[in-house]
Amino acid sequence: MKGKILIIEDDRFLRELMVRKLKMENFEVVEAEDGADGLKKIKEEKPDLVLLDLILPEMDGFEVLEQKRRDEEIKDIPVIILSNLGQKEEIDRGLQLGAKDYLVKAHFSPSEIIEKVKLFLQK
Repeated sequence: MKGKILIIEDDRFLRELMVRKLKMENFEVVEAEDGADGLKKIKEEKPDLVLLDLILPEMDGFEVLEQKRRDEEIKDIPVIILSNLGQKEEIDRGLQLGAKDYLVKAHFSPSEIIEKVKLFLQK
């Protein structure tokens, strides 16, 4: 296994596509459909990397980042935001809240996202 990735994404099709592609690359994958479950799984699973959507039910991605940042146990787990929101304000806010990178879904294919994950985990 190359590492454990948590995908917090409410779009089932996209989440399942990412899970398949990550598993093909020998990553262990954990899934969450909403922000509240995602935050719980960050605490339980301690993934090596989180792929986080921003528009989520229960708790949005910004709130996940805010709560994660306040928790000593999980605050250093890296997060890459994967969102359709691409305005400078959202990107800046996500990075200020501790995300390591911000990918706009429309600008990256799933294969390119996997390449980013692999590069990130090699650091």
